[in-house]
Amino acid sequence: MAVPTANAKRRFEMEYPINASPNLLFPYLASASGLSRWFCDDVRLDPDQRFNMVWDKQNHYAEIALQRPGRSIRYVFLDEEKQPLLDANYLDFTLEYSKITDSLFLRVTDYSDHDSAQEQLELWNSLMEKLREQVGA
Repeated sequence: MAVPTANAKRRFEMEYPINASPNLLFPYLASASGLSRWFCDDVRLDPDQRFNMVWDKQNHYAEIALQRPGRSIRYVFLDEEKQPLLDANYLDFTLEYSKITDSLFLRVTDYSDHDSAQEQLELWNSLMEKLREQVGA
């Protein structure tokens, strides 16, 4: 049986119902100004088109690895020199519509080295509440 190391990465995935249209919601997931309203302290788009996401006055650089406008976006995090990393942390936001329930869901996939699954769940639950407040959902 493998024992996880202190820096072992985990994949967190959760779906959150959001009472908003994809056209309204997607800019909050895919733009610097939208992300800075709910996701982190500040977000700046550098001239090289990389995102600088700031938490607690610390820079975290990311680039868009995949985007389907109005549907999904993946951010892959970079090192301090804005260079790619092996086994890099990433963050996916995917909007999914259920015809059965007539509801929109935001699926969050967070691949990172969080120490506690419970803390990660609490963090995302809190972030989703902030996002819902922003979009009026």
